[in-house]
Amino acid sequence: MDGPEDSTGQPGPADRSHRSSVSSVGARAADVLVYLADDSMVPLAVENLPSLSAHELHRAIREVLQLPDIALDAFALWLVSPLLDEPSLQFRRNVFFPKRRELQIHDKEVLRLLYEEAKGNVLASRYPCDVEDCEALGALVCRVQLGPYQPGQPTACALREKLDSFLPAHLCKRGHGLFAALRGRGAKAGTGEQGLLNAYRRVQEAAGSDGEREASLSPHYRAYLLKCHELPFYGCAFFHGEIDKPAQGFLHRGGRKPVSVAISLDGVHVIDCREKHVLLGLRFQELSWDHTSPEEEESVLWLEFDGDNEGTPVNKLLKIYSKQAELMSSLIEYCIELSQAAEPAASQEAGPTSASGSSPPPHQRPQLRRQGSVVCSRIQHLSTIDYVEEGETIKRVKPKRTTSFFSRQLSLGQGSYTVVQPADSLEQG
Repeated sequence: MDGPEDSTGQPGPADRSHRSSVSSVGARAADVLVYLADDSMVPLAVENLPSLSAHELHRAIREVLQLPDIALDAFALWLVSPLLDEPSLQFRRNVFFPKRRELQIHDKEVLRLLYEEAKGNVLASRYPCDVEDCEALGALVCRVQLGPYQPGQPTACALREKLDSFLPAHLCKRGHGLFAALRGRGAKAGTGEQGLLNAYRRVQEAAGSDGEREASLSPHYRAYLLKCHELPFYGCAFFHGEIDKPAQGFLHRGGRKPVSVAISLDGVHVIDCREKHVLLGLRFQELSWDHTSPEEEESVLWLEFDGDNEGTPVNKLLKIYSKQAELMSSLIEYCIELSQAAEPAASQEAGPTSASGSSPPPHQRPQLRRQGSVVCSRIQHLSTIDYVEEGETIKRVKPKRTTSFFSRQLSLGQGSYTVVQPADSLEQG
C-alpha cells in the first residue's frame, strides 16, 4: 500500500492512544482493533497475525467498511504510541495522497472519514485556524450534527451546550459573558458563539427536495475539506520537537519550547503548541535541511532558509531537537521525490496548451493572507543561527550575502539557493 505503514509521527489523536490494538493473542488467531478517525473501532479476527502483511490488513479493513478502491490510496495504516510501547493501529489519511485527488472523491463514507479526521485536527488545534475560519468550519459541523438551520428554533442553546464540538477549546473559554475571555492568538473581541451562529445561518444547502438535502451530508463533508485545503499544513504528518527560545532579559535566559513539526507534500511547518500559531512555514524550494544523529550529538533536524539580519540578507538555521529527526529528514526527502514524480502527471491534467503555445497556469489554492493570521510565519519569535559566506568560510552574522549551507535541498532548478559544500562544523568562526 502507499503511504507510511507504520510511523511514530502524530497522524491524529495520538494523545489518546494509551490503548493496544491487539486485544487477545492465541496460538493461531488474534483480535485486532483498528481505530478510525472518529475514535470508533473496527474489530478484526486475524489468523496468524505475525505473517499478515500491511496490504492484507488494509484490504480487510476496506472490506469491513465497504470502501471503494480509492480508499487504497487515500488511507494508510499508522502505528501510534506516545511511549512507543503499546501502539494503537489507526486507519487514517495517507500523507502522500494529493489534495487534487481528494477533490475527485464522491463516495460518502470516504468523505466522512476524511471529514472526521480533519475536524479532529481543527478542534484539537493541530491545524491552527483564525477565528473566522474556525467559525466557518464549525458552522459546517453544526449542519452535519444539528441539521439545516431553522429560524425560530432554540439553536443558540444547542450551540452553547456543545460548543467544544464545534470550536477549538481555546475559543470556548468563558469569562464575563460567553466569549469575553477569548485569549487565542488572532481572536477578535465579539466573535465566538454569535459568529458561529451567523456562519451557521449562511451554510448553503444543496439543490433537491427537503428530504434529499437533509439526508445527503456529502456536500457538507466536501465543503469542510475544501475549506481545510486552504490551510497550508492540511494532510500533514505531525512530529514532536523542541526549539530554543530567544534569549530574554538581562541574564539572556532562554530554554526551549515544544513545537509540532508538520510535514506534507507541500512543505514543512513549525507550529507553536502553546500559542496555536505557525512559527515557520517553508515550501521545499525555500529550504535546505539536514539532521544530526544521536551518535554525533543530540538528535537534531536543521532547517535552513533565507532571511535578513538588520536588513541584510543572511542564511538562517533553525535547530529542532527531536528523537524523530532522522524520520523527519527521510520524510522530507521522500515528499520531494514524490512531488517531482507527480509534476508531469499534474501538467497533463492541466489540459492542452493554449493558442499561444503556453500551458494554462495550474490551479492555485487560495492562500490565507490576513494580517496577523495564525498560519503566517513568525520568524521574529525564533532563535536562529544566522550565517553568511565570508571568503572561503561560513561565519556567524556580520552578513554580506546569502548562500546555501546544506547540500540537501529541492533539485528542480526552482530553489532559492546556490548549492555549496557543507562545512565541517555548524558553527565555524
